[in-house]
Amino acid sequence: MAYYDTIYVVQGDTLPEVRITLRDSNTAAEGQTLDPDDDTTWAPIDVTDAVVKVRMRALGEETVSATITCGKETPYAEGKVFFQFTNGALDVDPGVYEGEIELTYTGGGVHTVYDMLRFNVREQF
Repeated sequence: MAYYDTIYVVQGDTLPEVRITLRDSNTAAEGQTLDPDDDTTWAPIDVTDAVVKVRMRALGEETVSATITCGKETPYAEGKVFFQFTNGALDVDPGVYEGEIELTYTGGGVHTVYDMLRFNVREQF
């Protein structure tokens, strides 16, 4: 499984704010030649008509521990989204967690990003 860089957080926190640019690995960005190993050559995913969510679970588990709705930055066509760990998302046991990014479009289509987020949650003092 492919993961983005690990995000280090502390149990019970509601921050940091995580910012991500969603990109399509099958489409070249304007003025670029598509390179499957270089995400800077990938076209951004237009999030104008999408609700973007992150679902989080402990590594190796099937039960989702939190679902977080992302905010979107303008212009939406640039695929920039952000989220914070609200509503107790980090009220979990310390350990490694993974997150899945899902876009649900107003027309009903669903696009799940293949690569996942990885969170390392350490214990609060």
